[in-house]
Amino acid sequence: MQIAVNIVVLASIYALISCGYVLIYRVSRVLNLAHGELMLLGAYLLLATSSRITPNPIVAILLAALLSVIVGILVYLLLMRKMTGESVLAAVLTTIAFGIFLRGLMTLIWSPQQFDVARLIGIANPALEIIPGARISLMSATLVVVTVIVYAVLFIFLRITRWGMRMRAAGQNPLLAAQRGIELHVVYAIAWCLSTFTGSAAGMLIAMDSRLDTTMVIIGLKAFPAALVGGLDSLLGAIFGSLIIAAAEVWVIQTINPLLADVVPFLVLIAMLLIRPWGLFGTREVLDRV
Repeated sequence: MQIAVNIVVLASIYALISCGYVLIYRVSRVLNLAHGELMLLGAYLLLATSSRITPNPIVAILLAALLSVIVGILVYLLLMRKMTGESVLAAVLTTIAFGIFLRGLMTLIWSPQQFDVARLIGIANPALEIIPGARISLMSATLVVVTVIVYAVLFIFLRITRWGMRMRAAGQNPLLAAQRGIELHVVYAIAWCLSTFTGSAAGMLIAMDSRLDTTMVIIGLKAFPAALVGGLDSLLGAIFGSLIIAAAEVWVIQTINPLLADVVPFLVLIAMLLIRPWGLFGTREVLDRV
């Protein structure tokens, strides 16, 4: 049972991160390869708000989340908006360059040292025994719950709300959506805002569950294959892709060698690209167009 719990926790981590990749790609057809760095920035923003603004952990988390939303909006307005109408490759390379810049900036500000975020902000992280023989930390359990809530809210938002339907329309046919009066720049800004928020939430929870340093960006990179395996334009696919990647990674850790854990997501990705390049729930026509 402990293995099953480990798979669920790891899948929740990947799912919470990979939904950010899906949101950006689904709306604007851009691969945001700076998403791991934005996730890491969310964790460092929590460290900053708790140490510089307020000792109250709840207020610090809310402030960090708010700052993450602002960062997402600024990234689009100051950087990615200029890529609208440009080639997909130019937009992707822009996100890569921005991610490298952001990682270097965070290293300069906070240094490469490790931070015990849970202890610094005063939050306990005890181990909970959910059933005999299966334990989970409080932050891991919180991460699983947050992932479920985030996906439920996103599904409702995209299916029912006006702006959610506008985001879907912009992703399917941006020219027709613009002709119908949909403000594409507003839709794209919302997508970047939601993507950065979900990534930052994952970063904050991971940092509180373990340790925070710049190497945590690797987790964001490992979530990218989960989005691709499931299908880059499908939130449901991100869930199943995350489960597949997590199960394969935990199996390799338990049966072969833990040192291979970072390799497993990309091996699964290569296998999926050979069999079904557009992913389990992805749209083939969208991939061909890109």
